[in-house]
Amino acid sequence: MAAVSETGRNTLKKRWLFCVVLCVFLGACAVNPVTGKKEFSLISEQQEIALGQQTDQEIRGEYGVYADPALEAYIASVGQALVPHTHRPKLGYHFAVLDTPVINAFAVPGGYVYVTRGILALMNTEAELAAVIGHELGHVNARHSVRRMSNLMIAQIGLAVGSALSDSVARISGFASVGIQLLFLKFSRDDEREADDLGVRYARGGGYNPGDMIAFFNSLEKMGDLSGKSALPGFLSTHPLTGERIEKVKSLLAADDSRLARKNEAYLRKVENMVYGEDPRQGFIEGNAFHHPELRFSFDFPAGWKAQNTPAQVMMASQDGNAAVVLQAEKSAKSLENYANKVAEKIEGRQFLNDQRESIHGFTAYHQVYQVTQQNREPLKARLSFVRKGQFIFTFTALSTAGGFNGFEGSFRSIVGSFRELTNPAVLGRQPQRLRLVRSGGAESLQNIFRREGVQKDSWTKLAILNDLDVAAVPAKNGLIKIVK
Repeated sequence: MAAVSETGRNTLKKRWLFCVVLCVFLGACAVNPVTGKKEFSLISEQQEIALGQQTDQEIRGEYGVYADPALEAYIASVGQALVPHTHRPKLGYHFAVLDTPVINAFAVPGGYVYVTRGILALMNTEAELAAVIGHELGHVNARHSVRRMSNLMIAQIGLAVGSALSDSVARISGFASVGIQLLFLKFSRDDEREADDLGVRYARGGGYNPGDMIAFFNSLEKMGDLSGKSALPGFLSTHPLTGERIEKVKSLLAADDSRLARKNEAYLRKVENMVYGEDPRQGFIEGNAFHHPELRFSFDFPAGWKAQNTPAQVMMASQDGNAAVVLQAEKSAKSLENYANKVAEKIEGRQFLNDQRESIHGFTAYHQVYQVTQQNREPLKARLSFVRKGQFIFTFTALSTAGGFNGFEGSFRSIVGSFRELTNPAVLGRQPQRLRLVRSGGAESLQNIFRREGVQKDSWTKLAILNDLDVAAVPAKNGLIKIVK
């Protein structure tokens, strides 16, 4: 993801100065809903809700929502059961499942809470889910993200650190986002402890055993941060976990908590058949090629380049980080020239250099080259390539410094020139793995169950963690075991 642009920093600075003057003039401070204490904040609740609404659309577009209305309704029902027990029950909360194998859960200002299908696969009870959602509701109720944003505005710094090139890619391709950048900032230890405390309270209030938060933490420690190449960080990246936090949560538990609901089998039945791991139907990287079975296209990128796929874009970067190419697709009936001009209008400081029309493997293509001035930086050079395929226009944005552009132009042209129809039946028919459930007989070890069910051996250790068991353990009779097929 990209850093906030120079223009964005100046805008934030101006907004900060305006808000400070306004706050001083009105003599107003916000009251923290959890502590009841006054605290300085540059963002009102109305602004918080508006920011949440905007960020929600950006997150859905960037990371994608898992297409299972029944599962999303279930997650929302658990979340809504906790809402009356929060400190801001009238805020209006929204819950979504993101279509990514990354293990994470997070919330953005205004009451928007997200869990990934990766984190759902790690859990084993509805009480674990309630504890995690309760934790995220704690961040929202205590306005932790709002406080972080206010502090950053006061410090007059950007919301993320990145290279000049990544900053420019985001600005030119339209993916710079203040809200999404907040996801990459770690909460303080005090914020995490407070969210843990609130998560225990909210889960207990909703009728769930909050002790399952410990089970989740233990599984998380064993699994680690599996964000991998994903644009979305993992839970441990954004919610640092310490032994002290775990001990603190244990001290918050009450004797009567063990009588509250855990709902193991009910939860597992809800996540049964959920996609596990990467979903190849949404595009996947194999060697130096990218394939997208649903949109039926492929293209190649140079050896040594790094590539990253999200629902919104495919981003490739040269090994030295001095060149990047971003692919985006959009349905449009416009001509390539009209569409290209509309895209170019959004690029500040552009100077048109040349254009070209051609056919690429039977598809009509149109290219424009621009030089882009930057404040206090070397100018950039951008090659925008637009390819028409059916109802979609595919846009390749190739970018480097003006001085280094010629050295990468051959790579830029080869990437776009390799765009082609995907026809390989084996690739078109690639299916994702899914979570399946089997009953344990009470005599077999977990590894024997995996072996009998044909589960690949290299996944046994990870699957054992998903079941909160050791590979050699013998599961209880009639228990449900998660496998992957």
